[in-house]
Order: sequence, then C-alpha cells, then structure tokens
Amino acid sequence: MDHDQAFKNLILDYPAAALEFFAGASGLEGATITPVREEQLQEVLGSRYRRLDVPLRVEWPDGRRAAVLFVVEEETEPRRFSIHRLAHYCLDLAELLKTTQVVPVVVFLRQGEFPHDLRLGNGEEIYLSFRFIYCELARVSAERYLDSRNIVARLNLPNMQHPRERRVEVYAHALDGLLTLEPDWNKQRKYVGFIDSYADLREDEVARYRAEYIENAGDNTMGLVATLLEEGWQKGRNEGRQEGRQEGEAALLLRLMERRFGPLAEALRERILSADAEALLLWSERILTAAAPEDVVKD
Repeated sequence: MDHDQAFKNLILDYPAAALEFFAGASGLEGATITPVREEQLQEVLGSRYRRLDVPLRVEWPDGRRAAVLFVVEEETEPRRFSIHRLAHYCLDLAELLKTTQVVPVVVFLRQGEFPHDLRLGNGEEIYLSFRFIYCELARVSAERYLDSRNIVARLNLPNMQHPRERRVEVYAHALDGLLTLEPDWNKQRKYVGFIDSYADLREDEVARYRAEYIENAGDNTMGLVATLLEEGWQKGRNEGRQEGRQEGEAALLLRLMERRFGPLAEALRERILSADAEALLLWSERILTAAAPEDVVKD
C-alpha cells in the first residue's frame, strides 16, 4: 500500500477528525477547513523532496479566532524523517501565505527514534527554535479508542498498539466504526480496504473473524454490509491483483442485488461479472435507490 497516499486521502476526507485525533486540536466547531492547493506550493518550492502531504487552512467565519494553517505529514519510518525538511517547508509556506499561524504535525506509522526539536545558535544564544506536534500511532493504545466516535481514530485502530491475540477484535471495532460513523456507501467501500490492509489478518485470524462476527450477524443490516465488504476486499487482497479485486467487487454487487431483488437473470449476472471497475462503482451507487435490478445497470 502507498501509505503516503492512503493517509493523504484520509486527512482530506475527514480533516476535522484528523486534526482532532492527530494534533489534539479542539474548538473546530463552525470552522471551515480547506486544503492548500499543491500547485500553489510547487510554484515556490519546486523540489519534490520538500513537497509535504496535506496543508490544511482552518478558518472561523465568525472571526473568533485567527486562521491557522496545519501542516500534516505522514512518515512511515521515523528514521527517514527530516526535521530540517519540515522546518524549511513550514518557513516557505508561512512566507507564501503571509502568515505566522502555522502548526506542523507529523504522524508516525511505526515506532522508532526521531528528533523532537531543532535549535540553531552559537552555543550561547538560540536564534531559531522549531518543534512540532507528533502522533506515534504504534504507541497509542487501541483499547482507548475501540468505541471512539472519531472516525479517523477508528480507522487507525489496526495501526495502534495492541497484543496480537486481540487483532481480530481490533479489526472488528475498526470496521464497525467505519460502517457506523460513515453513512456514505462509496467511502465505506474505500476505507474498508484501508482497514484490511493495515490489519493484515492471517488466515487463522480471518477464520476467527468470520466465525465470531460474520456468522452471528444474522439479518442485521450493518452486519450484512460488513460481511459483504470484507468478503469482496478479502478476495482482492488474497489474489493480489487488480483483476482479483475487481472480481471481488463484482461478487459483492451481486450479493447485494440478490439480497434486495431476489435471484437475478443469468444474463444480468454475466454482465456484472464482466464489468470494468468504473461500471461497478457507478452501479454500486445506484443500488440503494433503484426500483428494479435493471435500473442498477442501465446505460
């Protein structure tokens, strides 16, 4: 998985929850959060090395607080983190946007050593001092966030500290959080893969998850959706190819349609099984509002 892109998507989809969880930011109610366009940054920075993940501008329309720029970077391996690069980027960004209200935040996926601050001086005086907020996911207790209402925390449960024997429970809480806190079907589909990838369940753990959480789901809607999502993505992950993931999504769509409309005509089944990823995504958006199976796959 491209960890950088995965976290960038997560932060852009859930900026307030991300700032609350990763940076401990509070008082964001009523604030407008917008990403700073990377095209603007590249005109000044030029270097790919100094291009950061997600700068977010937080503004309060009522003017009760000055606008703040949160600079959020995901770093998988702490040993690769450069505090000089981060400081340089924040200075460039502050100059570009003409602000001193800049808060750097770094999310470390794995454990390791890294510098916590940077001080430049001559031994007698400090002329530049720089530090940042950091979140070490691998040191955060998953137990604390099992039932959190913060969706970013719930999605990251597999990345948090927990004993291996509780991995299945943590995975189940993450998936339940996604389905409970995110009503949008497309985002559910999107982030079930995020959870699945970071949980990286072994075959015996997949079997445990199915036995303890799927077989007991019954007719509960959330349980059904969790089952279908997990099965579709698991197929794609096990086959390790885009074709496998596509087949899994086609099977998922078939199961949902049969659940809602009953047995499908063979020609319709074959059309779904042979569809490309774009068509499958479009059809999955229609399933909740379609009156008949033909309405789902209409041109």
